[in-house]
Amino acid sequence: MAELIIPGPAGRIEARYTEPPQENAPIALILHPHPRAGGTMQDPITIRLFQMFEKRGFGVLRFNTRGVGRSQGVYDQGVGELEDAAYVLDYMENLTESPRFVWCAGYSFGAWITLQLLMRRPEIDGFLAIAPPCNHYDLSFLAPCPASGLIISGEADKISGPKDVERALTKVRVQKGEVIERDSIAGANHFFQGKQDELLDLCETYVDRRLIEDEQKMRAEVDTKKVRGQAAIPNKADPEDSIEGDDDDEDDDD
Repeated sequence: MAELIIPGPAGRIEARYTEPPQENAPIALILHPHPRAGGTMQDPITIRLFQMFEKRGFGVLRFNTRGVGRSQGVYDQGVGELEDAAYVLDYMENLTESPRFVWCAGYSFGAWITLQLLMRRPEIDGFLAIAPPCNHYDLSFLAPCPASGLIISGEADKISGPKDVERALTKVRVQKGEVIERDSIAGANHFFQGKQDELLDLCETYVDRRLIEDEQKMRAEVDTKKVRGQAAIPNKADPEDSIEGDDDDEDDDD
């Protein structure tokens, strides 16, 4: 894992980055909780999400948004933080040519930024939104949601409980073929105290399943293109058939 200083839109951005182990590997961007509540890229859940993708062969990056740690700038009510996330995703994609899949994962405030980033970046294939603060932020901007993903909340979370998530998603539509899955953890509060292992188990199960499904979908699309390409190639007449036809015409003249 490398320590990075990225020149960002509000000055330098402090980051941690693990390079993908091979070309065309998938990449994942991890977003931390609210800066005003002490959220940084060193948050335990943020680190564990980073490590989860790292173990699965992703190129992974987490960073401090403006005004946090050694990142320059000041807190900007989510507007500047979204700009930081988009800028860092551009930076990642420049480091990794043609990533196989692009994922984004965020916790709390970072989950809200993740969902907004989806709407601006069509290349994102999947997402994890951990405890998005639905009581504080509107999710109606997901209209329609362009990618499939998983939203997880704690059943004892007073900021973003399962009912709050369902209420926030009532007006949300998704593009055809995409699905927003929801799951919850019994007894978990907003910080998943004593429940982080269960949280990571849900995340790992979902990501592993999606990777298999997306690989199968990609292969099926390639096979379909091959079949269509072959069907588009016209059948060439056999030269011998032409010769035989010419012979028959000569016989008729006789």
